[in-house]
Amino acid sequence: MNPFSIIAGLASSLIPKIFSNKDDQEKAKIELFKMQQAGEFKELEVQLSAIVAEAKSNDKWTSRARPGFLYVMYFMILISFPMGILHAVNPEISASIAVGMKEWLSAIPEYLWSVFGIGFTGYVAARSFDKSKILNKK
Repeated sequence: MNPFSIIAGLASSLIPKIFSNKDDQEKAKIELFKMQQAGEFKELEVQLSAIVAEAKSNDKWTSRARPGFLYVMYFMILISFPMGILHAVNPEISASIAVGMKEWLSAIPEYLWSVFGIGFTGYVAARSFDKSKILNKK
């Protein structure tokens, strides 16, 4: 199954949840079909095909990179609790740390954040597809 089919299937399943009116649902399905016919999903399909290939990789570095990102995000969430306590004790130090982190993260170019967002979204779609294939085999 190609990435476009995944996206089209996801969009089709979301339409009834987004639009409560049957007429609006039908209009959205028609627009989705028109987009499919016009090839507007082709660019996204090309982007996702590389992500699908990466998701199928047996390389240990690749398989550790995705959970590694999640661990970083968990760490950032967990560190917010001691930072809140530090702010109550010494607001100047916590404000200085927050400004430093903001400057550090803003030094990352905007296009890299975009690439990361597209890549992570594609990974989630590919993993969902892989899991659904495994469940359908059982």
